[in-house]
Amino acid sequence: MARSPHALDFSKARSRFLSRDDNPRAYLERRIATISARDAQVHAFVTLGLEGARRAADASAGRYRDGKPLSAVDGMPVGIKDIMDTRDLPTQMGNSIYTGNQPRWDAACVHALRSGGAIVVGKTVTTAFACGATNETRNPLDLTRTPGGSSSGSAAAVGAGMVPAALGTQTQGSTLRPASYCGAVGFKPTHGVLTMQGVHPISLTHDHLGVIAGTLDDAWCVASHVSLASGNPGAAGLQGASAVLPTARKPRKLIVLHTKTWESEVEAPARAAFEALLQRLREREVELVTRRDDPHFAAFEDEVFGTFIDRSVDITSYEMKWPYEQYAAQHGDRLEQRVHDRLARAREMSAEYYAELLAEKTRMKDRARDVMGVADAILTLAASGPAPVGHGHTGSRAYLVYATFLGLPAFSLPVMEADGMPLGAQLIGRAGRDAELCALAHWVLSLES
Repeated sequence: MARSPHALDFSKARSRFLSRDDNPRAYLERRIATISARDAQVHAFVTLGLEGARRAADASAGRYRDGKPLSAVDGMPVGIKDIMDTRDLPTQMGNSIYTGNQPRWDAACVHALRSGGAIVVGKTVTTAFACGATNETRNPLDLTRTPGGSSSGSAAAVGAGMVPAALGTQTQGSTLRPASYCGAVGFKPTHGVLTMQGVHPISLTHDHLGVIAGTLDDAWCVASHVSLASGNPGAAGLQGASAVLPTARKPRKLIVLHTKTWESEVEAPARAAFEALLQRLREREVELVTRRDDPHFAAFEDEVFGTFIDRSVDITSYEMKWPYEQYAAQHGDRLEQRVHDRLARAREMSAEYYAELLAEKTRMKDRARDVMGVADAILTLAASGPAPVGHGHTGSRAYLVYATFLGLPAFSLPVMEADGMPLGAQLIGRAGRDAELCALAHWVLSLES
């Protein structure tokens, strides 16, 4: 089971809307039926807005009937991670400090989707402030397992077939890891190309808006619409943003990244799945380069993907001081210990040390650009294995911090399985080359057929 058997393809549904063989209201009602049947066990949603969704679906159905849909996301039911402001539903951050909090305005990404006719079904469960350890959501493919986090509900809703797509965020691994665990496509664009206005912050230099969807087509379409409809002040936007999926392009050369975690975390079934994927790529004459083949890449892996990457925790800790210091002062008993630990670390850091970290990060990004110039992309795991059994932890982030720390675009692609559960392959591209990476992802996904 590489891809969730419940995953939806909205692009096909939209074709039926256009031909009038179906309509957005009927499609929404089928999604609501799935939510009613499954969410009591999965707990993907913390709040539903079904009456508002029905009104939006009726308006969308009218537009299709008149032959005037607003965009490629018109009529698409979506889930919104509960750290993103919504004017008609509470935004509660997964923490009791914000119980009942009702914003007056939509976050920019939510406004962008609504402006294109997308239908907000509800708010999906997040770990506390998107940096907590766990929550009540279950993996829809095996309720004994975690769905991953922090975008737990978004991935579970997509993996269960409740919605075709949902918004998430990623500060270290919070979009790609749950997408991997739930058999969905996860997309984390280049840092800064999608707006984070109206989304609760953790780290200015690490926070990314992400998309989890049943198909690559839908993930790209949602990200593209957010970029085109909202823009992002100070950034150029998503490269190649379009309602049309980039044409599949076979990679010429891929850098294969195992990392030191291969020995410490990756168990035999996941290793076998990844090696089988590599063999399929070799059979299709894709050149694969590992640290054994190229001393320059070996040095790069040691320098960038080695011990320095752990210092990203220092950067995120320093950048959490607002607003988390105020939360700690007024509601410290409602915060998880990891937040208190991060704030304690931040108090030990000087502004000079933080500046050194940022300068080193810039140098590492330059190194990554130079090394990746000889290949099309980096291929690695999207998680160190399938979703772990249990609900006390949302999984390892070891394979995910690299692309986030460097601000590089990345996809989690449902092309592997281990222990009967999905395991995503992570494809990491060059900064600002999101459409080019999507074209490669399109080709890699064709290996499924």
